[in-house]
Amino acid sequence: MYKNLAAALAAACFFAPVFSQTPATPRTPVAPVKAGFVYVSPITEAGWTRQHEEGRKSVEAALGSQVKTTFIENVPEGQDAERVIRDLAVTGHKIIFTPSFGYMEPTLKVAKDFPDVKFESITGYKQAANVATANARYYEGRYLAGIAAGRMSKTGVAGYVAGFPIPEVLQGINAFTLGMRSVNPKASVKVVWLNVWFDPPKERDGAMALFNQDADVVAFHTGSTAVMAAAQERGKLAVAYHSDMRRVGPDAQIVAVTHQWGDYYTARVRAVQSGTWKSGNVWGGVKDGMIRVGDFGSKVPQAVQQEVLARQKDIAAGKLHPFQATRAAVRDNEGHEVIAKGQTLSDAQILGMNWLVEGVQGRLAQ
Repeated sequence: MYKNLAAALAAACFFAPVFSQTPATPRTPVAPVKAGFVYVSPITEAGWTRQHEEGRKSVEAALGSQVKTTFIENVPEGQDAERVIRDLAVTGHKIIFTPSFGYMEPTLKVAKDFPDVKFESITGYKQAANVATANARYYEGRYLAGIAAGRMSKTGVAGYVAGFPIPEVLQGINAFTLGMRSVNPKASVKVVWLNVWFDPPKERDGAMALFNQDADVVAFHTGSTAVMAAAQERGKLAVAYHSDMRRVGPDAQIVAVTHQWGDYYTARVRAVQSGTWKSGNVWGGVKDGMIRVGDFGSKVPQAVQQEVLARQKDIAAGKLHPFQATRAAVRDNEGHEVIAKGQTLSDAQILGMNWLVEGVQGRLAQ
């Protein structure tokens, strides 16, 4: 996509006269682009923040001296976030990445005061002239993880430790349940809401409560490795989220749903560098390389691994959509039809999801 500037300059110099009488005019060094990253939790060995930190490192690896990055970790959503984002803008950062849903409004507020700074609201949905949004189609990976969970569960009961009942989380719960029930129509999923993104003790307690309710495999939408550690402790199974967590749960992990930010972050910094950055919205999935399912645990049979990877290829090719009612209408867990037979939810419907699918034992809030 991007031209190799160094090669172009080298080619231009190759044809310069060898015996030039005029001294070459020294080029003014181009200042590196300053890119800032704000993280909602500490940087741990795995999890939400770890994946974005890996994205930041990818930017540095790709651009070298052309970029200078700064990161601030463990920044609560709200006024603290606004202060940190503003400080980065004041100190000359030309692009600022804010990867947390609760950072959306602080980002927009600061952006109004710094029209020459570019902002990337990751998981946000409101854009401005200098604010772009981006997110990944996590639900695609969740569906695939549900297939693995459905094949591996002996009780037919899975647990789900969830942060907040926002559409992104509901998409994941529903896709996971649909994936599980695609291979075990009688499977059920029990949900525990924590109303927090990162609280390892609460995450662990939520997992333990689910194990005590017959769940023998758990998935989660929280920020730490606590659920995986709890599964390892109890001799149960778990789906890793954000990162590969086999170091934490070598016997517990069945599969990992990971999101990859390096290519996107690098492209956006390059766009600032070249003056081509534009606001917009990106929602990438398996096809785009932003979502990947793999990192199977040692207990997962080859047949299950091959099935999951085959379905991943189907999603990438557009042959499979987690929210398509192919054989029968899809209903929510209150009996209402939410996807008519033969229909597929549009992006707008997925983004506004406010229901739990049949098979989920839980409510939108507790």
